[in-house]
Amino acid sequence: MTHGMRTDVHTSPGVRGGGDRRDNAARYALLPLRIFLGVTFVYAGLDKLFDGAFMKDGGAGSVGDTMRAVRDSSAVPALVDLALKSPAGFGYAIALGELAVGIGVLLGLLTRLAALGGALISLSLWLTVSWASDPYYYGNDLPYLMAWLPLVLAGAPLLSLDAVLRARRRGRTGGYR
Repeated sequence: MTHGMRTDVHTSPGVRGGGDRRDNAARYALLPLRIFLGVTFVYAGLDKLFDGAFMKDGGAGSVGDTMRAVRDSSAVPALVDLALKSPAGFGYAIALGELAVGIGVLLGLLTRLAALGGALISLSLWLTVSWASDPYYYGNDLPYLMAWLPLVLAGAPLLSLDAVLRARRRGRTGGYR
């Protein structure tokens, strides 16, 4: 008896590209992550933009008070000091960044770049706001950082504007990249 790799492929009806269910599951594996992160970051950005208290330099629920509260316990106090030079500006930068990242990932447009932006936002929040969480897994910014990494590496190969643009480019160049 010879052992080797299977070469037969079972094609599921209605599935482009063929393959069995396991192949299709692998192809679409990043889609739920894209949807979750995209929706979450769009929501987070809009929530900050429409929260009257958040964009203020001081007061309950303000970005300024949050930054002052975490300054001494953060891993990078200089980053907090930078944000404290203009708390409202920092708040708008985070909110608009989250919005841009979320929309980019949902549409699958410049997905790797958008995911890198999401990872950098999560990293900066982990090093500042949730650094003092003890144990570390109580803070949510580190898991978000890790969740962004597969999208940074793989992008959005399916159901994305990136895939449409890639196919259009391939058509113009006769199939060559």
